[in-house]
Amino acid sequence: MVVKIELDRTDVELIKLLRKHARLSNKDLAEAVGVAPSTALERVRRLRDAGVIRGYHAEFDPDALGIALQAMVAVRLARHSREMVDAFHAHLLGLPEVLAFYHVAGADDFLVHVAVRDSHHLRGFLLASFTQREEVAHIETHLIFEYRRNPEVPVYVRPED
Repeated sequence: MVVKIELDRTDVELIKLLRKHARLSNKDLAEAVGVAPSTALERVRRLRDAGVIRGYHAEFDPDALGIALQAMVAVRLARHSREMVDAFHAHLLGLPEVLAFYHVAGADDFLVHVAVRDSHHLRGFLLASFTQREEVAHIETHLIFEYRRNPEVPVYVRPED
């Protein structure tokens, strides 16, 4: 849960730097935004405690982990009831092939980003983990040829000048 806090220009710059380089030292963060290291440390702690910063993540090379294929799977539920949504959500959380998922509005109910060894793994995974679920009425699979995470973060709060 995010606690509403006012973000100023320094907070926004810290967030942008951490999004691009989560392993920056506190000293380097402070230097980059022009504040004392103790100020940077306290600001980052406040942002983390308020839930603005949710965590720090490592990027990995899929090939190095044996992941040769990624896909987005559009899932349409049989019924859009709270029970079915919650059951499918819990199911997705237990699948190691699922990198991320989005509960969306529109013709489909979920978009699921999956990573697998190869096309045989994808086929078996989809049959076992999606088509056999009573919540699922329809799936459509889109292979991902290239994936890149944008290191920039849009900021829609207006920091004071």
